[in-house]
Amino acid sequence: MDAVNTENKPASKSPTLALLALTIGAFAIGMTEFIIMGLLPEVAESLQVSIPLAGLLITGYALGVAIGAPIITVATHRMKRKQLLLFLMILFISGNALAALAPNYGVLMVARIVAALTHGSFFGVGSVIAAGLVPKEKRAGAIAIMFTGLTLANILGVPIGTFIGQAFGWRSTFWAITILGLIALIGIAVLVPKVESASSNLKQELSVLRKPTVYIALLMTTFGNGGLFTVFTYISPILTDITKFPVNSVSYILVLFGIGITLGNIIGGKLADRKLMPSLLGILVVLAIVLAVFSITDQHKVPALITIFILGMAAFGIIPGLQLHMLNTAKEAPTLASTLNVAAFNLGNALGAYIGGLVIDLQFGGGLTAVPWVASIVTVVGILFTLWGAQQQKKSIRH
Repeated sequence: MDAVNTENKPASKSPTLALLALTIGAFAIGMTEFIIMGLLPEVAESLQVSIPLAGLLITGYALGVAIGAPIITVATHRMKRKQLLLFLMILFISGNALAALAPNYGVLMVARIVAALTHGSFFGVGSVIAAGLVPKEKRAGAIAIMFTGLTLANILGVPIGTFIGQAFGWRSTFWAITILGLIALIGIAVLVPKVESASSNLKQELSVLRKPTVYIALLMTTFGNGGLFTVFTYISPILTDITKFPVNSVSYILVLFGIGITLGNIIGGKLADRKLMPSLLGILVVLAIVLAVFSITDQHKVPALITIFILGMAAFGIIPGLQLHMLNTAKEAPTLASTLNVAAFNLGNALGAYIGGLVIDLQFGGGLTAVPWVASIVTVVGILFTLWGAQQQKKSIRH
């Protein structure tokens, strides 16, 4: 039996309410993850640090997800999933409140990491629940619905949060996120039914770590996602310094990007349900090309806007497929595998933010102007790992 569907069915007449609650939580967490990108200059100026050093707040968050996700998953493997989600949201609220109160860069970094500890487990457990609520042929679509909260965070949350931060100071944005976290906590408590874990067998969950194909899948995710964050981490200075958009227009441009990722997430889920590996490869190739093209179009306003929209579609078009590929690769331990894959997404975020900052610091290829084409190279590495993963999948089917 497929392990994704072995958990007890929720005591709910419809999966809609459970998916809605997961989406609310995903929205709040997604806003926390991406908000620093819109407020990078403001945070850097307020804390008197450089733009690349402020960018490490994104790296720190991503590493907090990558390291914390599997640890929390293993430590809480006996918890009922609803209890786990509530615990994660309380931790999330605490981290964002600390960020709003942070007196210096160090405390803000700690606050980001505290909030990050919730990310991987939330999306990992949420993916398993979402996939288990629907028939097998609709699993990628259900995962995509849950991740819609993440995409809506980009369309609505990040632009609004950027506007609030620019108008009233970046700390006010973190207070707004804290309030959103409280709303999400209430939503999960009321709307998510009690769901027992599929298994409390820790040995079975850890068995996934013995499969080489799991590590290939993690590398696919890390580098496939890393290219986007090599450039997107520094999207605000790129738009203001290179494209010459006024600072107050960045939040509106992020709305355009958010619309792109929402469409890409939905389309990517449908394509993955039809042809998983071919769709992943195709979208990754498009992503690599768009990133390379952005190194030219970012010098002109209208072409830059068009490129950003397409970039959003391609970047999030791969997410449902990568998550479903991991669930298929590790059917016997879906919770840990799914969480590890979310950690790999954020490891890619950290890697991308670090590479982009390094390019800027070293003035490699012109510094900020070189970031998009370096991002394209990172994505090409992801394509190579995906080709390897597709080859291994064919071998496993033959045997």
